[in-house]
Amino acid sequence: MEKVEYELIDNVLTAEDFIRLKVATGFMDRPLDQVAKALENGLFNVSAVHNGEVIGMGRLVGDGAMYWYLQEIIVLPEYQGKGIGKSIVNRLIDHIKHTAMPGTGVQVGLTAVKGKEPFYEKMGFDLGSSGMNMWIDIES
Repeated sequence: MEKVEYELIDNVLTAEDFIRLKVATGFMDRPLDQVAKALENGLFNVSAVHNGEVIGMGRLVGDGAMYWYLQEIIVLPEYQGKGIGKSIVNRLIDHIKHTAMPGTGVQVGLTAVKGKEPFYEKMGFDLGSSGMNMWIDIES
């Protein structure tokens, strides 16, 4: 595995970088103002930066007390397999551990892209008896 020098930077993710990363990895393009609002309403985000370019990201959404969700854990394809995604997830989990109310338990959920489940299983996530995540897309 070729090592890539990068740094993780908290809460600097821009709507433009968010859209660029999503589109580069085959996800749906979103309107800039919708993404800006989503970032504003999120709990926390982290960006992986290499040579001044955001090459990966991850966000936390939820209520910030009992339920936390990992969202948009994305690394550009040419940088995948180099430990960057794992670093992003670990940084998000670390944030939860340091931000959650002391003496309480929290649940951390995520929706894995089909085929990426083993990545999260290696990090301790388990589908368990909770079944599968379900979604409905609504046009407004």
